[in-house]
Amino acid sequence: MIQFAERTKAIQEYYFSIKLSEVRKLLSEGKPIINLGIGSPDLAPPTEVITAISNSLRDVTAHKYQPYVGLPELRNAIARFYKSKYAVSLNPENEILPLMGSKEGIMHISMAFLNEDDGVLIPNPGYPTYTLVSDLLGAKKVFYNLDEGNNWQPNFEELERQDLSNVKLMWINYPHMPTGANAKRETYEKIIAFGKKHNIVIVNDNPYSFILNDTPQSILQIDGAKEIALELNSLSKSFNMAGWRVGMLQGNQQFVQQVLKVKTQMDSGMFYGIQKGAIAALSLSNTWFETLNKTYTERRKLVWELADKLNCTYDKKTSGMFVWAKLPKGKSAEKIVDELLYDKDIFITPGTVFGTNGEGYIRFSLCVSSSIIKEAIERI
Repeated sequence: MIQFAERTKAIQEYYFSIKLSEVRKLLSEGKPIINLGIGSPDLAPPTEVITAISNSLRDVTAHKYQPYVGLPELRNAIARFYKSKYAVSLNPENEILPLMGSKEGIMHISMAFLNEDDGVLIPNPGYPTYTLVSDLLGAKKVFYNLDEGNNWQPNFEELERQDLSNVKLMWINYPHMPTGANAKRETYEKIIAFGKKHNIVIVNDNPYSFILNDTPQSILQIDGAKEIALELNSLSKSFNMAGWRVGMLQGNQQFVQQVLKVKTQMDSGMFYGIQKGAIAALSLSNTWFETLNKTYTERRKLVWELADKLNCTYDKKTSGMFVWAKLPKGKSAEKIVDELLYDKDIFITPGTVFGTNGEGYIRFSLCVSSSIIKEAIERI
């Protein structure tokens, strides 16, 4: 009998993979499912991006293998973008690594830093991929609590009481997914100091900073951040390019080079045309974000109305393309989600997907049209 790798026993199929299969089955049976669960942008990418990709297909090098480190023009575009949007100076030669999506970067970074049984600090609630990748590598998961009372910021007194003796990596994610909370500058300063004190590499996962957010931040703005930190970013949400897989890693030169070692064994370079499209996206003015956020603002107001119908509470000062809502006391997130799916043909995400501290919360996506959200409100 064929035996599978031991690492596969530690992980389960991704929640959304399972649940979306169920949603597709219901749709095939004629159920009019409204999907408010997934953060896959429904809006079109910029026309400049589509034009750049289309035009690039005629270039004589478009079909060839591309550099592992991306086109020089792309790394320069990322450097200009970080300088313009975050006031962060980056050396495009050695402090930037283009990726085929930031999710890929989570695996690459983990492989570059973590041996089996090494500790990794993971936010609870937080993006499930941090946990799943750690399981695949046999790393020791050390969860740290985030809660509403502390505005979803790390509790540093509690962190210091953890056993940090073998911890090598810490994941943070602001604007936070799933809650939408923004990091305070003080939080970034404390995290950098914490990483230096304990010799822990800090990785900020930062794909939402331009969605419904007037003050985009980067952890690399903090003095001394490059000594201990990396930052992941992505074009998926900011430019509606999720399926085209464009991300980037920035920060400590030595760290970036170690991640590159892993990446060179995992792919043969990003498609030329997508890189050209990314360059066009990164060169757009703020008018693009203003237009994008006008649409998300309208949708968010409607989702707030939907949350009100479910007697939920929520924070109106959050960022990103989700609304994180607290259920009435005593209500189970997964039970409410199933009731809405089977009784109202509405799919939303239970907070428990993101960790035990997500119990009692649900998450709505803004990646559907206003007319569809209005229909969901009518069903409730």
